[in-house]
Amino acid sequence: MAKEKVKVKGKKRRWGRDDTELTLLALPTTIWYFLFCFVPMFGVIIAFKNYKISGGFLNSVFSSAWCGLDNFKFLFSSNDIWMIIRNTLLYNIVFIILNIVVPVAAAIAIGYIHNKRAAKVYQTAMFMPYFLSWVVVSALVWAFLSFDKGLINGIIAGMGGERQQWYMKPEMWPPFLVFMNLWKGVGYGMVVYLATITGIDKTYYEAACIDGATIWQQIRYITLPLMKTVIIMMFIMAVGRIFYSDFGLFYQVPRDSNSLYDVVYTLDVYVYKQLRTSTTGMAAAAALVQSVAGCITILTANAIVRKIDRESAMI
Repeated sequence: MAKEKVKVKGKKRRWGRDDTELTLLALPTTIWYFLFCFVPMFGVIIAFKNYKISGGFLNSVFSSAWCGLDNFKFLFSSNDIWMIIRNTLLYNIVFIILNIVVPVAAAIAIGYIHNKRAAKVYQTAMFMPYFLSWVVVSALVWAFLSFDKGLINGIIAGMGGERQQWYMKPEMWPPFLVFMNLWKGVGYGMVVYLATITGIDKTYYEAACIDGATIWQQIRYITLPLMKTVIIMMFIMAVGRIFYSDFGLFYQVPRDSNSLYDVVYTLDVYVYKQLRTSTTGMAAAAALVQSVAGCITILTANAIVRKIDRESAMI
């Protein structure tokens, strides 16, 4: 009997219908990742070349001379690079904190609304800005802040005040950009956390109510602990992009104003402007630094989380 069990255990499982169906389901995503995530990695070698356009892309890559680490040396010897890194990191730290705290609070608040129709209306209203392009948002902001025809300046002028050059006031843009990022992204995060809250077993709350727990106690001891895994996952993913910035937010919304250079210039804007000036090797070097730094930060964040709570880690 023991020998038969060993034979059954060691027998290889045949390829079945379920395997075929799952493979076909995964195939489109696999092809997409291969074409748009793995194949473009070939372009990393541009960061180590003095890239010159001569014919097609492949011909340009292979005919360009190797320059070693010169692009990286020039990148880090630039006077503005540390200001750019500072802007990117500080904005993202604020974004990470607010994009966890505010959506969690909003999801909990909507979860406690008894009128389901009202809850759906609030949820839809908060989620709608997420679908707007930054180009559209930029036009809306211009309609409010334009010097000649802006709504705010129109109100100020109507009350006897002087029109303001909002696109030449660096001090107002950091909090404004933080607000715009939160306004556009809070709906998406709220939906993710609201889905988590919906999946919590209602018997926990019923038992808490029987024991006399207040709403705040239910949130503290039931809702937040059961949301912890999702919150940590979203935090790790956000930390992995701490060296990236939303290009549309920092380039389209301020309309590339030179007066706002010190407060809106981030790594993504820098890469784009380097590409426009035909310094492709420099842009590739900056993008590679972003990718490597992002990989290091996400692995570090995951390692720290795994040390504290192994079950909440992503890997």
